[in-house]
Amino acid sequence: MSSRGSTKVARCIETYDIPEMGPTLEARWTGDSGERTSLRDLAEIFNRTLVEVALRDADTLPMSVDVDGIYEALRHGSNTERLRAERRLEREGVDAETLTDDFVTHQAVHTYLRSDREASLPASATDAVENRIQTIEKLEGRVAAVAEAAVSGLPAAEDAADPAYEVLVDVTSVCTGCGETYSVRDLLTRGGCRCATTEG
Repeated sequence: MSSRGSTKVARCIETYDIPEMGPTLEARWTGDSGERTSLRDLAEIFNRTLVEVALRDADTLPMSVDVDGIYEALRHGSNTERLRAERRLEREGVDAETLTDDFVTHQAVHTYLRSDREASLPASATDAVENRIQTIEKLEGRVAAVAEAAVSGLPAAEDAADPAYEVLVDVTSVCTGCGETYSVRDLLTRGGCRCATTEG
């Protein structure tokens, strides 16, 4: 399937002339190439590739530059480390601002795989998700039982019917990207936050 598309990842693949990244991302996400790779790790791999290609296109041999070190400084380093990496890129003829603007998130990778490549996880992965959901729900049941036993002896209002207290256990997840809240079942079933389907 072509890597062309309207998402940010697709645009970067075309701009940096790395068409092989499309099939690679899909194969590693679905597990066709072996063990599945997480979307966050795929975003890291993709961004590191952009740094390497940018240096190569600037006629700088990547082997003469610590690509991983530059990427780590740009993405996760302190202000001083990031500034030092940006200056190194500028000396090599790479526009650091343009490069970092092209870095993608795991949500963008997810959007690309689902929208542009129409990729989906295999049934085995779907079964694995259901197994995780069942494990969490069993733990919720155990927590509820322990909590009910703990509060069963507490006094209640005079007109309250037995049991005096009802215990509710509901594990929720909050997306740090957009702040949306989901039950764990909903989040796992949909494969991520809805913001993952809108970032592109």
